[in-house]
Amino acid sequence: MVLFYALVFILILCILHVWFNYNKKARLMLSIPGPKGHFVVSDLMEDMLPPDELFDKVRKDAKKYDGIYRFWSYPYGAANIYNPEDIEIILSNSKYNEKSIVYKIMKPWLGDGLLLSGGTKWQQRRKILTPAFHFNILRHFSEVLEENSKKMAEKLDSGEDGILTLDIVPLLSEFTLNSICETSMGTRLDEEKEDAGRLYKKSIYDVGRIIITRSTRIHLFNDFVYYRTALGRSQKKHMDIVHSFTKNVIKERKKYIKEHGVELAEIINKEDTDDEVYAFTRKNKIAMLDLLISAEKDGLIDDQGIQEEVDTFMFEGHDTTASGLVYFLMLLANHRDIQKKVTAELDSIFGSSDRPASMADLARMRYLDCCLKESLRLYPPVPFISREFQESVVLSNYTIPAGMFVHIHIFDLHRREDLFPDADKFDPDRFLPENSAGRHPYAYIPFSAGPRNCIGQKFAMLELKSAVSKILRKFELHPVTRPEDIVFISDLVLRNTSPVYVTFVKRVK
Repeated sequence: MVLFYALVFILILCILHVWFNYNKKARLMLSIPGPKGHFVVSDLMEDMLPPDELFDKVRKDAKKYDGIYRFWSYPYGAANIYNPEDIEIILSNSKYNEKSIVYKIMKPWLGDGLLLSGGTKWQQRRKILTPAFHFNILRHFSEVLEENSKKMAEKLDSGEDGILTLDIVPLLSEFTLNSICETSMGTRLDEEKEDAGRLYKKSIYDVGRIIITRSTRIHLFNDFVYYRTALGRSQKKHMDIVHSFTKNVIKERKKYIKEHGVELAEIINKEDTDDEVYAFTRKNKIAMLDLLISAEKDGLIDDQGIQEEVDTFMFEGHDTTASGLVYFLMLLANHRDIQKKVTAELDSIFGSSDRPASMADLARMRYLDCCLKESLRLYPPVPFISREFQESVVLSNYTIPAGMFVHIHIFDLHRREDLFPDADKFDPDRFLPENSAGRHPYAYIPFSAGPRNCIGQKFAMLELKSAVSKILRKFELHPVTRPEDIVFISDLVLRNTSPVYVTFVKRVK
């Protein structure tokens, strides 16, 4: 009898194996290079790893395969790509804009905000928010960023004998959160709100790790199952903290507008001198959130829509920029020759003056711009993006059937030797105009590309330039943590396992 049941069980497994791995979609997916796979579950066990091991495994896969490899475990399949030709096919065409399950898992957090929405809703939201990045608005934001950069630099000025060594991750995260709150949301994180801000940041980190863990566990894709697990309950707790923080931000801004009023169109259309625009914007305290509140009055968005966009901007606007700053300062500390060139450029612009940097000053920082681009190549704050196909598509001569995913591994794209010789080397000269000509337009995509590229990339570059230039005008950076010390983990944003230390030595002019 035992033997009979064993044979029945084996027969059922064989039937499932054939059903799961020999249907039309399975045959197409399994024709793509990939792991050997297991009986019935195929590639399921491959990615069920701790975050640091998963990150390392994906990097090894990128070296093993040639631009594309697969994941298949019925009913889910994904093509992992990191060559510019395939990436262009996906990102340049609006019919491939549908986000994959990885993003859908984020819906309880970001709802149908700009990152996750599609179709008409995405187009409408993008249209509402695009004026926030008008030149006159960015000019105002640059002043706010300069003020916050100055405050950050002052915190570094507390070392004994002008020398201070610290973990830069909390410092830079605080700077970017303060900056996005003031520019995007029109609120300052004063002492009364600092604890709430810290709790918000911690919850975002925890949620990111939870989402990545869930995305590699197929049995947790079902909401009914997931929210009855410890992981699901933990996510809900952190979501309550995150949403409470952003709801208070919206409430305060609406109160401010009711008391003071803001006319954003007047700023956007203003063609006066820099001083006149600056004076007007300082008086009226423009914020990105004002666009959403104005759109609500016009019936284009509701309270829930505002909440979705605020959650999206708060996450994308502070976490990714902080990541970019962390690795860039570490690189400059470890490459003193390049740091000296940046400092020389800044000295040529400012001399011995400690005046704030204007938009014109930031535009003149051309070598710093090359350095930032090279840092974002090596350490893209968003290391991968993902889409879901509504129709079949051919990538690298393999047919990916409708309903499957494609994961675009930006981290591996940026480190391809055929695109960037000696790819692991920090070499800002790659981005000098004479060296950039002829590079595939989709070989370098730290802010994504195509119709759904990052709406805030100009703002992000302003923030990065403002922060780094303010620090280097006052301090030399000396190495503590080295690039080879970094152990990355799989997350929504590029993160590592340990603190990142840099020594700041006050410059003597």
